[in-house]
Amino acid sequence: MEYTGLQSNRLFTVREWARNNPWPSESGLRHLIFRNIDGFRDKVIRKIGKRVLIHEGAFQQWINENGDAHNA
Repeated sequence: MEYTGLQSNRLFTVREWARNNPWPSESGLRHLIFRNIDGFRDKVIRKIGKRVLIHEGAFQQWINENGDAHNA
């Protein structure tokens, strides 16, 4: 089943995400954010002050849109 919406509004810090999800690792996630791979930072990250948060629903949508982009 393909994820089609931003149904989950949960926000995680990078460290929380890595602790609760097997992929990507904390360093892998920081790489995606820093390099803005396939618009990752623009689509998935929410900033509140200096805090960087990952929007769970946006992450799932980003995976659906870009998951196979580098495997072609």
